[in-house]
Amino acid sequence: MPKGAGKVIAQNKKAYHDYFIEETFEAGLVLQGTEIKAIRAGRVNLKDSYAQIMNGEMFLIGMHVSPYEQGNRYNHDPLRTRKLLLHKKEIDKLIGETKQDGYSIVPVKLYLKNGFAKVLIGLAKGKKKYDKREDLKKKEAKRDIERAFRDRQKM
Repeated sequence: MPKGAGKVIAQNKKAYHDYFIEETFEAGLVLQGTEIKAIRAGRVNLKDSYAQIMNGEMFLIGMHVSPYEQGNRYNHDPLRTRKLLLHKKEIDKLIGETKQDGYSIVPVKLYLKNGFAKVLIGLAKGKKKYDKREDLKKKEAKRDIERAFRDRQKM
């Protein structure tokens, strides 16, 4: 996570399960009125969302931000496409990388930094089924080792 990053609002754990995250970029979000209040309340879901480049600009598609309770008629559409703010060099680099087969851009986490909502997006390469199984085996083995170590310390 970048330096000075504040409170983590949402994480996309499925991204690490389904993809190898090779590089990450910090991007700002263009939000409408009540969206930032809903995000600060933690009413956001990154699952099944992805980033796409259209006309030289990057957009986040499929991120669900629940409507703000006190927002009345000024509330936003929960699944609207949101623009991501990146430097032109970063967008050009991502365009070049995603032209390669098997690469996509997925949001990894959403957090607040100095009062602004930021998204950590990752350049991701899809995992095969056997890679996912291997990761689950490693995670389970690590958990077993920690459990055995914890039990040994209790004695």
